[in-house]
Amino acid sequence: MSDADRIRALLDKPEFPRSAAYEPRWLLENSMGPNPVWLTEWLCEVMELESGMRVLDLGCGKAISSVFLAKEFDVSVYACDLWIGPDNNWRRAQEAGAAERVTPLRAEAHALPFASGFFDAVISIDAYHYFGTDQLYLGYLASFVRPGGRIGVALPSLLEELDEPPAHLLEPQANGKVFWESELWSLQSPAAWRRRWERCGQVELERVDTQAEGWRHWRDHELASELAGTSPFPSDAEALERDAGRTIGFVRAVARRNQAEAMNTNDPSLGVRFGIDV
Repeated sequence: MSDADRIRALLDKPEFPRSAAYEPRWLLENSMGPNPVWLTEWLCEVMELESGMRVLDLGCGKAISSVFLAKEFDVSVYACDLWIGPDNNWRRAQEAGAAERVTPLRAEAHALPFASGFFDAVISIDAYHYFGTDQLYLGYLASFVRPGGRIGVALPSLLEELDEPPAHLLEPQANGKVFWESELWSLQSPAAWRRRWERCGQVELERVDTQAEGWRHWRDHELASELAGTSPFPSDAEALERDAGRTIGFVRAVARRNQAEAMNTNDPSLGVRFGIDV
């Protein structure tokens, strides 16, 4: 079996039939985390997106999740990222035939340049743990969603509460890379996300759940990236195999914007709370 065939076998999964239609090399070269298109498809199973909706893809990376949303659900996507410039994301959207429905922009997650209630839905893939662990953040984000609209995230997760990293994730892999880094404390368990979102007065939590065999999907994406030579980092496949879903996986959370009055994003106190100039 050729490397191309092995890569295709690793990426073609019955759990993600829409994703299987996309060219493997494109998926791998433009991933900035464990297969964002898989996670987007998984999240959209419970998001009820409709044609013509305005959707914010927050922390979109190289915008392949945005392209997927636009092509699969005929929604207008604002592809928002801090690290990846809009020129490159615009080029990717054009090449993928999604230019009419993807608007790329650069923005910091705590200083979003949108009107209150502008979006029908907000999604965040592989990114929310970088900025959403502040208890105040979900209320801020909800202000950009119309009443009744949804916010959904899908991201790497701890599967249980930890007091310290498990020893098997601190052991070097054969390639020398240690899976556990201090930044991974930003990962939350499903129970922690549930507590955090239930305490937000601007939304009604609809679900928090984990992905069946999520560790296996993550491992297969690592193996495919290694075969294709597309990842700038050593593979974590060995550590994920060692863990086998005991500690690490994926979580999704979905909430509906309630009917309460939106947070006033022009309130000068907001700048104090989030450290931004308003």
